[in-house]
Amino acid sequence: MWAASCLASCCAACACEACRTAVGSIGRRSARIAYCGLFALSLLASWALREVAAPLLQSIPWINHFSKTPDREWFETDAVLRVSLGNFLFFTILALIMAGIKDQKDPRDKVHHGGWMAKVFCWVLIVFLMFFVPNGVVSFYESISKFGSGLFLLVQVVLLLDFVHGWNENWVAKDEQFWYMALLVVSVVCYIASFSFSGLLFHWFTPSGQDCGLNMFFIVSTLILVFLFAIVALHPKINGSLLPASVIGLYCTYLCYSGLSSEPRDYECNGLHIHSKAMSTSSLTLGLCTTILSVVYSAVRAGSSATVLSAPDSPRAGADKPLLPFSKADEEDTKEVAKPVTYSYSFFHLIFSLASMYSAMLLTGWSTSVGESGKLVDVGWPSVYIRMATQWATAGLFIWSLVAPLLFPDREF
Repeated sequence: MWAASCLASCCAACACEACRTAVGSIGRRSARIAYCGLFALSLLASWALREVAAPLLQSIPWINHFSKTPDREWFETDAVLRVSLGNFLFFTILALIMAGIKDQKDPRDKVHHGGWMAKVFCWVLIVFLMFFVPNGVVSFYESISKFGSGLFLLVQVVLLLDFVHGWNENWVAKDEQFWYMALLVVSVVCYIASFSFSGLLFHWFTPSGQDCGLNMFFIVSTLILVFLFAIVALHPKINGSLLPASVIGLYCTYLCYSGLSSEPRDYECNGLHIHSKAMSTSSLTLGLCTTILSVVYSAVRAGSSATVLSAPDSPRAGADKPLLPFSKADEEDTKEVAKPVTYSYSFFHLIFSLASMYSAMLLTGWSTSVGESGKLVDVGWPSVYIRMATQWATAGLFIWSLVAPLLFPDREF
């Protein structure tokens, strides 16, 4: 008994020391990865609580104070929203604290990159406290999350446009035949992929014998956008390029697929899942992992972007610097002088705040289709219309990015 007690004490001490060492090893170059890990952990916690927390929430009097107990889906949605609310508050508080940091001498720079034990404790505490707030607060957060999610999707679109235009300018600036050929090859591949994908969409989502006018409209309008992008980009007055047009066209085709595949499983025009109304655990896991990767990438790139929603006096996220400087020489140089911060800390955390809203909407089917779609991720008519609205916003912003320099020649875009 004594030996077992000693062994347990040694194991606990080793575990604590390992956690302390792991947290202490998070430095300047790995802080963003740590924030991403914390955010991914919050998504996993939301998913797990959605699956198992309903019976517990039903027994909490200040949550289940209704004269008639709601169905299980209501408590599953409530669990996800409460974790998301805690995550949102955590990153919003950090965004407010980090506002206005311009150089690494600012004491708040150390708060951003260090103090991880305290930050993890605060995160856990805030999420825990969210299960004591009134239902009205959660309902209000659910309402504003729809707008916050839309803003996050808009940021994703702006990031994509910034990426494809930068990609095109980088290859054109090399002014070599090889890179011009590369531009042509990539553009042709993207167009082939778009048209092939569109053919599959007709096969999957417009089955014969069914009235699928809405799906037909979505697919045909997507093809029209793909052609329209090329026509506008190649107009003599625009002087654009096929590469951005082809990449954006492929992305719009993907959004069309994403929207149509989010249709309810019992919808007769959803031929992709008409024989599989239930989704396996492995498919659910894959869907959640894809969501995590998409949200984390968008948050990191948005927080590091030099052009996305940056104020004129804000620090520019080093366009010539990698996301994570792995060179030791880079870290030694930063210690010699007080250099400007390489990205906006406040904006970085703000993107995670919006991503918290977006992930909650995905896990709850935009808080309206949980009962309709069971335990599926991002399934239901709201998800369909959100995806298609994102596609149209992408198309509008891309065309605007092409014609704006022509309409306003005195302004820099």
